[in-house]
Order: sequence, then structure tokens, then C-alpha cells
Amino acid sequence: MELISIIRDKIFSGAEDFLPVCRRWKRAGDKIVFTNGCFDILHRGHIDYLARTAGLGDRLIVGLNSDDSVYRLKGAGRPVMDEESRAFILAALFFVDAVVLFNDDTPESLISKVLPDFLVKGSDYEIHEIAGQDTVLSNGGRVETISLVPGFSTSDIIGKIRKLPQ
Repeated sequence: MELISIIRDKIFSGAEDFLPVCRRWKRAGDKIVFTNGCFDILHRGHIDYLARTAGLGDRLIVGLNSDDSVYRLKGAGRPVMDEESRAFILAALFFVDAVVLFNDDTPESLISKVLPDFLVKGSDYEIHEIAGQDTVLSNGGRVETISLVPGFSTSDIIGKIRKLPQ
């Protein structure tokens, strides 16, 4: 199979498209790990975080904020990269099994449909602040935080680019 097709097959436009795949994985006994974010400019911190998150289970699902959602959360000028590009780059990572777009400000609705075994966010969140944590915990799942690599953030990278001489 062509590698581009493999990447594209990992991208889902929403929960409805993805749920049949998720159910198949669950029937096979796979442990589902879910995380989410904007992933606007993918950097070392993201890769470290996603790789360690993937290691918690068998299948890593990344909920990806749509362009409209990123704009509402981050403001004017964001996202830098469109949702199709961000999804494609994430899906190209060998340890990412699915990228599912969502348009809400939080992935709570998507999480309530997926019901992952593990819900993961960065350590810049407290467990009680993580969208969907109550749903995951009440369904027997676990909520984890992963420490972030210091010195890496999309906002910092954008700031450095803006300071470059024209």
C-alpha cells in the first residue's frame, strides 16, 4: 500500500467516522489512549509527549482541534497551519493510530463517545481541569498527565519567528 494512503486512512473528520474503527480495536482487546490538542506547529516537545502517551496503551488516538476551534481558543493568527496539514503530519507519526477532528472548544463530546482506557494531557493541567476526565474515570478508565519538555512551546516558536529580521 502506498504510504500516503496509510497516512490518510488514519485521519477522521469526526467521531461518527471513527467510532466503527474504535469499536473494532476495543473488541480486539486493545487499550485505547486518547489525547488532544491544537498541534499547530509540531515540535520536539509534542513528539516527546505523544510518544510517551502512546506507550501507555495499544492505540493512540489524537483529538485534533479544528481550525475554527483553534481560532476561538488561541485568537487571531492561529492556527498557523490548517487542520488538514496538522492532521496529516500527526497521522504520519508511526505511533499515532488515528487523528480525529473536533470542532468544539473541548474534546468532551468526542471523549464520551470513544471512552478511552487512558485520557492523557500535559502536566501543565491538573487532573480536575482535563476535559472529559469525569467521563473516563466513571467508566473505569485512567487519567494521566505527562511531564513536558522544558523550553518547547508553539507560542515560543511563533515568538522567535516574529523576531527574525525580515
